[in-house]
Amino acid sequence: MRRLRYNAAMSLDGYIARPDGSYDWIIMDDAIDFPALFAEFDTLLMGRKTYEVVRSEDMGGLITGMKKLVVSRTLQPEGDPNVAIIRENVIDTVAALKAIPGKDIWLFGGGVLFRHLLDASLVDAVELAVMPVLLSEGIPVLAPGRPSPVLRLESRQTLPSGIMMLKYAVTSRAAQPAPDH
Repeated sequence: MRRLRYNAAMSLDGYIARPDGSYDWIIMDDAIDFPALFAEFDTLLMGRKTYEVVRSEDMGGLITGMKKLVVSRTLQPEGDPNVAIIRENVIDTVAALKAIPGKDIWLFGGGVLFRHLLDASLVDAVELAVMPVLLSEGIPVLAPGRPSPVLRLESRQTLPSGIMMLKYAVTSRAAQPAPDH
């Protein structure tokens, strides 16, 4: 079965973007092999705001040919055969997509969509590039909600720039509060 992987850059204090959605604070490190990373996926799943950013940028041709699924009630189709809009039944649609053979699915940006899919137990991995930057405000990596599942660290790597690459598997049991003693 395909995995749904939330892969995002995050500031040290937990934000994926500034309040206005900008991400000019993200450090580019030559140690990150972006073509190899993008080759692990054949589908990008994102919300409308993230899609608007993706649509406005070339991203070095890395997402050309990838299927793009956009969760939005307001976005209108533009005739791009690689873009499909999910207007309703997001949970069922993503669950069905995971069952179709193919490469992994990249949950691309968007802490609100991440929260929605995490709460539905559809996210399999959380992969964060933690930037050595403090933003103090912005869009959080995860929108507020119920306690999340426990994550199991699978790998970590520190890059020359100070970026910490963290990969976690999502377990099935819910996080429990710490005991009172």
